[in-house]
Amino acid sequence: MKYDDASWHYGGEFPSDLPSEAGATHIGMFAAWCVLNGLAGSLHIEDFPENLEGLRNREISPGDWLRTACDEKFTDEDLNEEGNRFASQYYAPEDAPYLADYEEALLDSFPSLYHVPDSWESYDRLAPLLRERFEAFRKGDG
Repeated sequence: MKYDDASWHYGGEFPSDLPSEAGATHIGMFAAWCVLNGLAGSLHIEDFPENLEGLRNREISPGDWLRTACDEKFTDEDLNEEGNRFASQYYAPEDAPYLADYEEALLDSFPSLYHVPDSWESYDRLAPLLRERFEAFRKGDG
């Protein structure tokens, strides 16, 4: 199952002042948080551990990781079973809270979610909210 794809974002009404890579930032932030917090699928753990290591060491940004390790796509193969349950509730549905949380945490001085920098500073601002949402998910899931 494909949760998201950067190409879905950089077409149409995507801001003309940004490179297409900006369409992957919000996806990469969530996917990177998941894999860095024990929710990585075997694809990343067994087949491409070097990409995961670069992410862990912050040698590559979350959006860059999504573009290079995931071919701009966020799918169920990127996550383990628990990660997919979390993504299915928090990220995937049209009314899922992820984008609202992303905007709440990061959009304070940017005109759109696509303008948020693909940086570890952005990630670090978003990560506590993702952790809070995941902990609430686990309490309700278990």
